[in-house]
Amino acid sequence: MQAFHIYYRNTQGTLMRILTAVSRRALDLNYVHAEAAPGGPNPGGPTFKVTMLLDVNPKQVGQLRRDWYAIVDVTEVRIASAESVTDHASSSWPGATPHPPATTRGTDETVRAARA
Repeated sequence: MQAFHIYYRNTQGTLMRILTAVSRRALDLNYVHAEAAPGGPNPGGPTFKVTMLLDVNPKQVGQLRRDWYAIVDVTEVRIASAESVTDHASSSWPGATPHPPATTRGTDETVRAARA
């Protein structure tokens, strides 16, 4: 599992092109977080950052980096360990923790109606 930090200028469709490179390869997005990145690698204007947690092999890493750098508004791609992202996610956003399973009890009428 690897974490990707992609810095980009927020023009129309840039984030969707970044995410499309992942979905085109049918990779599971275990974690995605987009935010403004003050002090990013683009001092000339506002920079944004999307962080993704992906389970990829070395060949896919190369393909993704090539696709992301082909997007005009992508300024930098960084790869980090997955632990740094999961620690940050659970501490900064309480909604990132898994939800408890929902109860599956139902009344006899709803069960019969579902079977019909």
